[in-house]
Amino acid sequence: MDDLDRKLNDTFPGYVVRKDLVKQVRGNAAVPSYVLEFLLGQNCATDDEEQIKLGIERVKDILAKHYVQRAEAGAIRSDIKQTGFQRVIDKVSVVLNEKRDAYEATFENLGISRVLVDSDTVKNNRRLLVSGVWCIADLSYSPNEAKDESPYLLQKLKPIQMSRFDFESYAEKRSVFTMDEWIDVLIRSIGLDPAQMGKRSKFFQLTRLVAYCERNYNLMELGPKGTGKSHVYSEFSPHGILISGGEVTPAKLFVNNSTGRIGLVGYWDCVAFDEFAGKNKRPKADIVDIMKNYMANKSFSRGIEQVTAEASMVFVGNTSHDIAYMINFSDLFEDLPTVYHDPAFIDRIHAYIPGWEMDIIRGDMFSSDFGFIVDYLAEALRHTRALDYSGLYRDHFEISDTLSTRDKDGILKTFSGLMKIIFPNKKATREEIAEILEFCLEMRKRVKDSLYRIDETFSRVQFAYRPIEGGSWVNIETLEEIDFPTTYHARDLVPIDGDQAKDAINTIDESSKDPILQEATVDLTAVPAIKETNLFEGHKAFRENQRGVSFDTLFSNYLKGARHIEIIDPYIRTFHQCRNLMELLEVALRNFDYKAPSLKVHLVTGSDDYDAKKQHDYLNQIAEAMAPQGLDFTYEIDTSGSIHARHLKIDDSWDILLDRGLDIFQKFDSGNAFAIENRMPEMRRVRQFEITYLKK
Repeated sequence: MDDLDRKLNDTFPGYVVRKDLVKQVRGNAAVPSYVLEFLLGQNCATDDEEQIKLGIERVKDILAKHYVQRAEAGAIRSDIKQTGFQRVIDKVSVVLNEKRDAYEATFENLGISRVLVDSDTVKNNRRLLVSGVWCIADLSYSPNEAKDESPYLLQKLKPIQMSRFDFESYAEKRSVFTMDEWIDVLIRSIGLDPAQMGKRSKFFQLTRLVAYCERNYNLMELGPKGTGKSHVYSEFSPHGILISGGEVTPAKLFVNNSTGRIGLVGYWDCVAFDEFAGKNKRPKADIVDIMKNYMANKSFSRGIEQVTAEASMVFVGNTSHDIAYMINFSDLFEDLPTVYHDPAFIDRIHAYIPGWEMDIIRGDMFSSDFGFIVDYLAEALRHTRALDYSGLYRDHFEISDTLSTRDKDGILKTFSGLMKIIFPNKKATREEIAEILEFCLEMRKRVKDSLYRIDETFSRVQFAYRPIEGGSWVNIETLEEIDFPTTYHARDLVPIDGDQAKDAINTIDESSKDPILQEATVDLTAVPAIKETNLFEGHKAFRENQRGVSFDTLFSNYLKGARHIEIIDPYIRTFHQCRNLMELLEVALRNFDYKAPSLKVHLVTGSDDYDAKKQHDYLNQIAEAMAPQGLDFTYEIDTSGSIHARHLKIDDSWDILLDRGLDIFQKFDSGNAFAIENRMPEMRRVRQFEITYLKK
């Protein structure tokens, strides 16, 4: 275990489990992950490997003996009749039969109903009356002649989901962890490895959970296939339901007029629509109208009554084009069915998760560390649905008054949800609140910017915040706005006027001059050297997941005609770090003046504590490859551990400060010769980093 595993086990004993154990025990049992993790938490909540092995065997034995497969239900019913007793694992729901003045249970997989349940069992497990609960039940058989009575008798029923939850203890123990540690715990609890993603990607993952802790939250996520969009809505919580195909009738979703029974929005905290996108889909207009009213007002009308409900709505689907196409030729909602590609519907979306920023799920992205039993975390989120954290920013910041009511609703609901998830104890610093608030503003701005393209009746607003004591406004940009500065607003139907137009023109003009933002789409060796006076001097910050950044765009113009380069980076050790170094040297070669005797490059780096020999091998291979090209590469290994600052020093002209060194790219499949990221570095996503150009 690492330090975080140990801290988690010490702080939440009995409520954590190693996440790779679920696959080991699932087999062919169609049991939700939260049920399996509950059983594992009862038997494997330890760091002792022998105890874990024994616990896995116990869980497998329990499932093999007692889990009811639908195909074997008839045989199990026969066994109960023949032997008179059987213990089963099944999903049980209970209804009150007023005519009999009794509670009756239905066993979903076993296929039996009207089994009498005593009042104390129902009183202690009220969720039996709502959405049903997975249970271990002891059933016996006693034949009778009554038509309205079941021959099956319930002897004992034990829920195998969380039956009680202590929120005060949960919130208090949260204080043991830093913000980054707690976020990593949550990502591990979902089942993913936080080491494989940056903070922005982690925020996207946590935004998927907001629907479980915020009432009437409307979330949209569209993106490529295979990014895990629907996972948390099918496996994470017993309080959410995933509707496959994205289509449902008004009677099933809202209320059945013939019976008067309320639909899914009355029984679930979160209703998610999978495969919601698709222009060829033709949902009925009546459900669209009811849904728009419900998303805006938390109520709907079917028949003569107005009905309210609290279920959040999540819409996930696949995009048919990449982000460049959508920005340049359509909008971010282009793949929705025609009746949903409606400004009235889109304006009700509180946040839009850009699915194109999410990585395709790979095998190495799953966590094998400890995380919360998901049912425990699901109960923590459900408990906070009745709480409001939306005002926690007001002691420090204010948001722009130009925002519409729906803009503010979207921002504050997302903010409240993320604060509940990350800071259930409300103990966040000013800087941490600002970070979350900026993210929430961007999530809603993505929706509003699309509306500017679709409907000219919308008015321009300012997505910005500032300290309550005054000062300058912090304007928020989406990552797409940064990646496509000259075309992002090109198709807007809402005109940009006044100062906004001036700012937009200045942004475009500056970006066309700025060598940092220009894409390296030409042969740089054929471009005349740019005068030193035109080179950018100052500070640049790059967002996580941003594209269009490469060593060419960052350094080419500063390396033209260079004679001596010194690279100071303590982390040129592993293969991918040495590969980054090689790519930088390639840029230096393309800008080398071959009339000069040679180009000297010297590296100062730290020692690889795990495999120093391999590090030397990589660096020697680089030196051998560069020597015939006139590039004299040398290196030294600093063993003192005293170098921390990362620089790129070019002759006596420039000192370029790199807060992350050369390790700016996110992980990609470097072994795949056909991966576009291998052939075109500017197509890679970057980590968040900053760079400062200082002229000597």
